[in-house]
Amino acid sequence: MSRSAQKGPWVDPKLLKKISKLTQGDRTVIKTWSRDSEISPEMVGFVFGIHNGKDFVEVTIGEDMVGHRLGEFSLTRKFAKHGGKMQRDLEKKAPAKAPAK
Repeated sequence: MSRSAQKGPWVDPKLLKKISKLTQGDRTVIKTWSRDSEISPEMVGFVFGIHNGKDFVEVTIGEDMVGHRLGEFSLTRKFAKHGGKMQRDLEKKAPAKAPAK
């Protein structure tokens, strides 16, 4: 559920403190576990290491990301292909037929 517009966006105060210590051109990775923090305009240009439950995914914040949550850019689940054994067999046969043309 989204946060009410009356309250305004929520940004972790520790993140704002870390950003204020760094300069705009600094490429230092800011590690954070705060996936629920919204991206504010002050964060644009910085590199964040967003924790996904296992490791930190490095994300460079752009202007088009303002208003989104940090967790949206660090997926917590790894996608494995659909199909299984039958799909693997089909993929092996497909490249063998392609060069014959």
